[in-house]
Amino acid sequence: MAGGPGSYVLGEEEKKELLDVIEGGALFRYGVPGIDGFKHKVASFEEEMKKTIGIKHVVATSSGTGSLLCCLAALGIGAGDEVIVPGYTFIASISSVILSNAIPVLAEVDDSLTIDPKKIEELITPQTRAIMPVHMLGNPCDIKAIMEIAKRHRLFVIEDCCQAFGASYQGHRLGTFGDISAFSLHVFKTITAGDGGAVATNDDMLYERAFGFHDQGHKPSRMGVEVGNRSIVGMNLRMNELTGAVSLAQIRKLDMILDKLREKKTKLKNMLGVLPHASYRKINDVKGECGTLLTLLFDSSEYAEKFSEAIGSKPLAYSGWHVYNNMEQVLNKVTGAKANCPYECPRFPVKREYKKHMLPQTDEIVGRAVNISIGVVDKGVGAAYGININSSDEEIKQVADKIKEAAASL
Repeated sequence: MAGGPGSYVLGEEEKKELLDVIEGGALFRYGVPGIDGFKHKVASFEEEMKKTIGIKHVVATSSGTGSLLCCLAALGIGAGDEVIVPGYTFIASISSVILSNAIPVLAEVDDSLTIDPKKIEELITPQTRAIMPVHMLGNPCDIKAIMEIAKRHRLFVIEDCCQAFGASYQGHRLGTFGDISAFSLHVFKTITAGDGGAVATNDDMLYERAFGFHDQGHKPSRMGVEVGNRSIVGMNLRMNELTGAVSLAQIRKLDMILDKLREKKTKLKNMLGVLPHASYRKINDVKGECGTLLTLLFDSSEYAEKFSEAIGSKPLAYSGWHVYNNMEQVLNKVTGAKANCPYECPRFPVKREYKKHMLPQTDEIVGRAVNISIGVVDKGVGAAYGININSSDEEIKQVADKIKEAAASL
């Protein structure tokens, strides 16, 4: 089956939490514990997540995309503001900026497949408000270098942790470095509730604003029907108790999932050894990465194409809405000066165009990169072949043998 590692370990724990909610009969995230069957699963998940990643505030949401929107709203990012975001990421990182009426500025990635810190400063303008590093495919960004750039230029940092729930960098969990961070519980992510997400921050004001945006402007203290005390114009991006129940069971399995992923990735990599015409993606923190995927970087796109054909997969250049070249909703559009009005607009002084092959370094890297699944089995990220979190040693060996055979035939 396709899905993330959490999908493969669904079991009695999730059933227990779900039945607890269903037997209680209270599906809405708010209520009084012990009254009318309310089991406070969403609130419990938020508390568990705070302890797990080591952060002061968490807001559970309905999706990772919703979490990104909450982050942007909390920071007050809007019309005319620029946000630097990598060109290799799921489209939600980019579309959330657009939907906030702000301007995404696409940045190159390096051979870690995360944003290249060396390419950020040349993109900064007086309109830049934030950097959105994406911890792509479970690999931490070089987040400390990014934080130094942000501090130097007085920019916000929004960590997109949607593909790296639980990963860490130099001993600290991702999502605790930036001003605010977004997580996903989608079916293809590290842990899952089918869908869902979370926002995390150590800043009291950002927490209040993110909470308000996700819940029609309400203050974080809300646990029932309330009139007044709204701090911001918001939306409904709430998580319900059924999703909260599964999320709660899954986050309690997070470290077990990460341990198994790292163990199986190490086994596969050791079996593969050195492959002809290929190297491995740069991992910015080997101990801290999720281990959801093993990425091969071939010497050329031609080798990547031939190898992919042999294993029934495709290079990352073909991985749908994870590569800016494939985002038809964005391509050939213009933002900024004269994009939406026939006169010079002081809040949109810079014209931005989005065209295929505008990021040559990114194009070259994704063209010769091939993903092998370890825990995330997903054609959408180019991981149609490999193993999963429950694969036996014999199954890992079979996959390793096929990869070595395909590489040797190049």
